[in-house]
Amino acid sequence: MTKKRGSLGRGLSAILGNTSIGTTAQAKQENTSIVGKTHEILLIEIETNPFQPRTEFKQEKLHELASSIEQLGIIQPITVRKLKDNKYQLISGERRFRASKIAGLDKIPAFVRIANDQEMLEMALVENIQRENLNPIEIALSYQRLIEEVKLTQEQCSERVGKNRSTVTNFLRLLKLPSEIQKGLSDGKISTGHARALITVKNKVSQLNIFHDIVANGYSVREVEQLVKDFVDNDYKRTSKNKVTNTPQPLPFQHQKMMHDLSRNLEKEVELKRNKKGKGKLIIPFNNDEDLAKIFEFINK
Repeated sequence: MTKKRGSLGRGLSAILGNTSIGTTAQAKQENTSIVGKTHEILLIEIETNPFQPRTEFKQEKLHELASSIEQLGIIQPITVRKLKDNKYQLISGERRFRASKIAGLDKIPAFVRIANDQEMLEMALVENIQRENLNPIEIALSYQRLIEEVKLTQEQCSERVGKNRSTVTNFLRLLKLPSEIQKGLSDGKISTGHARALITVKNKVSQLNIFHDIVANGYSVREVEQLVKDFVDNDYKRTSKNKVTNTPQPLPFQHQKMMHDLSRNLEKEVELKRNKKGKGKLIIPFNNDEDLAKIFEFINK
């Protein structure tokens, strides 16, 4: 996860396709009656956000939100940008967007903005960092993307998100950990305190061995900090029993976008998994035979 995503080297517009309606000045002239206002927009006219840093949406929470929407409606509008041909793209509010679909709504209140790809990325990342309950690795990756893709310094990044620079730096340091430890932090197997202590261990094998013992033995942060002092320069041998694990590899950005695009087109929560060698599986759920036939019809187009 610490490697730079090579796919972004082609530029954001190359990944997205030519979806922008042009420069900000041109767009304002063409959309003066829409931009800067809240409108009721059809859900089928809205595309999901390819820059969304959150990759997992818990179905239980979405259904709880959908139930609230059925009773109270949408309290806070989502934010979208205008594309061509009466199409819009989410900037923020994907949970509300998804829950509204579950609730059976046809339209949703949305505040319309004009934004190019870079502005879109920055707004989506900043909004998620400030508002969503992201896990520490999602936050760290959001900071990294702001710095690398929006071309910000750490100081500028901290100003954008309203955090101290030291906070941004500490999150970015988490990305130096092996991917298995990052996954454990994302899944809540260890805390941010555990992870920060592990960063100081120089040997990657020792880091992983200590990580496995934390998970197996339930070591506290204080216990790990003491352990790290003794093994910061020395090899640490794992004491817990080795278990065969098959840790899924984090998806590259272009594969995340493919998964989101397919989910949008099929209106289903498509799941994509792959290993280091590129092998994996694509999971598409269906409700009945008719639903399955529609999926095959879409694939065979």
